[in-house]
Amino acid sequence: MIFHTYYRTGSAVFTSLFMAFSFLAPIKAENTAAHYRQLGLSYRQQGRFNEAIAAMQKSVQLEPENTTAQINLGWTLHLANQEKEAAKFLWQAIYQKPFQDSAYNALGIVYLVDDNLNAAALIHTWAVILKPDNEVAYYNLSLTLHRLQLYNPAISAANYAAKLEPNNPHPLVSGAVAYWDNGNQSLAQNTYRQAINLDARYRNSEFLANLKQAAFSQEQIETAKQIVSSIIR
Repeated sequence: MIFHTYYRTGSAVFTSLFMAFSFLAPIKAENTAAHYRQLGLSYRQQGRFNEAIAAMQKSVQLEPENTTAQINLGWTLHLANQEKEAAKFLWQAIYQKPFQDSAYNALGIVYLVDDNLNAAALIHTWAVILKPDNEVAYYNLSLTLHRLQLYNPAISAANYAAKLEPNNPHPLVSGAVAYWDNGNQSLAQNTYRQAINLDARYRNSEFLANLKQAAFSQEQIETAKQIVSSIIR
């Protein structure tokens, strides 16, 4: 009888503890760095940048050594046009992992859209040294070198990016713009036609406004429009 009472009492205590941990587990999961990181990515996909930044900042606070979290935060700040803050977190990631090419890719774009062209060129060059098949860095390097009026290197970088990523029209448009400003309209038109073959929307000058999201400057977009006008008559 004593054993039976002890067994029933022990079972009740165990059941109570199990139920308590069952309630606590979701609460704990909802306060992890991974949870805030995923929440931030979800907000970012919805275009809710302020909420995405707040969630990602919490993730970085909980896991300050997680460079992926810092890169995600830096890139989200960039998308929210907060370039200085974006660069700060991307540099933090680089200090912790100096050979992580994805951090340099993001930082180079931040400097490019912030008109810090010399820094952008340096960062993208280092990114392709770290990863020779880095199509992102080659593409953005082509945009940077073009704006520095270094047209031949810009063309080379764009052509190599197009070779690495043959289904992406952006490097082709970048190369076409560099050919055009280098005085070779025929090659510019031929290169741009390749972009149209990949995506017919590039026949439409109004569609080219979307190139802003691909790190093109307004002047580069206007040049692309000139090329379209010379082709579509």
